[in-house]
Amino acid sequence: MPIKNTVKYYDAPAYYHVYNRGAGGRQIFRDDQDRYKFLALFARHLDPDDTSVRTDGRAYEKYDLELVAYCLMGNHFHLLLYQESDTTAITQLMRSVATAYTMYFNRKYEQFGHLSQSAFKASRITNDAYLLHITRYIHMNPRSYMRYKWSSIAVYLGDEVPVWLHPERVHDMSPAQYREFLGSYEGRKAELELLKNQLAL
Repeated sequence: MPIKNTVKYYDAPAYYHVYNRGAGGRQIFRDDQDRYKFLALFARHLDPDDTSVRTDGRAYEKYDLELVAYCLMGNHFHLLLYQESDTTAITQLMRSVATAYTMYFNRKYEQFGHLSQSAFKASRITNDAYLLHITRYIHMNPRSYMRYKWSSIAVYLGDEVPVWLHPERVHDMSPAQYREFLGSYEGRKAELELLKNQLAL
């Protein structure tokens, strides 16, 4: 039986909600340094101004892909990704980030083996309403989501936008309007929990 939301072939142009969790529900981010490292791995592949190189001097691959929203929890993460034309971009990016981050994590914590429970999962966003809703779902994962440091919510609420993040892909709301949009979901916690259960997170 195939694993739910394990995509073999991607479309383009298309948006995907990409997520994964630690093997056995274990923590994949133990401190702020871990979360910073994870985001830095995305930046080196998505930021055109990032000039970091491999140990052999070769530049890191840049992918035709945009990170639209994210949230890094303790034992799992959520990403909203958009690929314009390259149908292999998500697979390549996630494979590169997962490999590099697992090596970093295992070296730091002196362990070995798989960090994630499986290959990452992805769900295609099929309409504009779902696209906007998924940013709200991603940002509201933490209990104190308005103050949570390791999601893109601050950017959606008016902070400076890093060059490797593209909230403009989703909406043209003012920070006040997006704050109201988040608040309109407060009374629908059961719906949020149902979606979390469906994603097995």
